[in-house]
Amino acid sequence: MPRRTPLASLVAALLLSGACAGSPTSSPSAVPQPAPASPAGSVPAGDAGVGSSAGSAGVGSSAGSAGVGSSADGDAMSGIDVVFLSTMVGHSERTLQIVRLARDRVRDDALRTLAAAIEATEADELTTMRGWLATAGPGASAAAHHHDGHGDDAALDRLRTAPDADVDRVLREVLADHQRSAADLARSHVDVGRDDRVRDLSRRIEQSRTAEIELLRGTQ
Repeated sequence: MPRRTPLASLVAALLLSGACAGSPTSSPSAVPQPAPASPAGSVPAGDAGVGSSAGSAGVGSSAGSAGVGSSADGDAMSGIDVVFLSTMVGHSERTLQIVRLARDRVRDDALRTLAAAIEATEADELTTMRGWLATAGPGASAAAHHHDGHGDDAALDRLRTAPDADVDRVLREVLADHQRSAADLARSHVDVGRDDRVRDLSRRIEQSRTAEIELLRGTQ
């Protein structure tokens, strides 16, 4: 299809520039260089499929290899950063539910490419965020995430029961709403976060999700 190649290139560029959770840099124009991953950042056994999904899609892998070091002051991560990460973990887990529920039924090649890129990127981000939470201090365990507000069950049921002819349209609508809430959450954290790594990640999430919404509109 004529638009498949340019969309795939745009998706790759978007996710490589907007979703990599590397170490913060002193200049906004500098490309973050990921640090070696900590063993604490490994994916729990129940999510073993996440890493393989990211690898098969071939994009966004640098997020999962980001460092999980301590904050600049060497103190435990602040409560507001822990809450943001915990909430975003729940949101990304719901994203994976959405795209995996529909990926075998999507008809449009451009939409399938975009959904695969989103899945790979958020799988890598999950690895990074879980690693940071594992080293955030004793208070982090109390900030258990949940899926409320991350795409309710009604939206999943709507996608699950959509006729084959409507799956592409319903996926675009459900995923666009879901990613808009992620962009809003990330945008609100940029000015209040304390940990530079988490603030950098929130900026990248806001940029990537906003661009994904535009791409979802463009695949219609």
